[in-house]
Amino acid sequence: MFTSVFEKSSSQNRGQVLVTILFFMIIAITVTSGTVMIMLSNSLSASKFDQGNSAYYVAESGIENALVRLLRDPMYTGETLPVDSGNAIISISGTNPKTIISIGRIGNFSRTIEVTADYTNNILTVQSWKEI
Repeated sequence: MFTSVFEKSSSQNRGQVLVTILFFMIIAITVTSGTVMIMLSNSLSASKFDQGNSAYYVAESGIENALVRLLRDPMYTGETLPVDSGNAIISISGTNPKTIISIGRIGNFSRTIEVTADYTNNILTVQSWKEI
């Protein structure tokens, strides 16, 4: 009788240990999965942020190109300028002051910069420079 109680107690302990181990494994897997998801989300956000910044710099390159081209040719009206892995779509409107708009595009991201410049007596003066 004493041995059978001991055997029951031993088999119940093994079952409890197995349930406890399974419980802690589920918690560990949940925590690990959550951590991996957060890391992937942060990585995606950082990548999108970098692409947005790159699109801004492409737009800036378009503006700088337009300013140089305007100095060389006051009748310049714009173009599509390839820059690295993107394009800057440059358009110029107005006579004096001239409004220069450059849209920088990389993938699905685009950023737009608008510059107002006065061109008088072969002198180009930038009046405003802003992102729109």
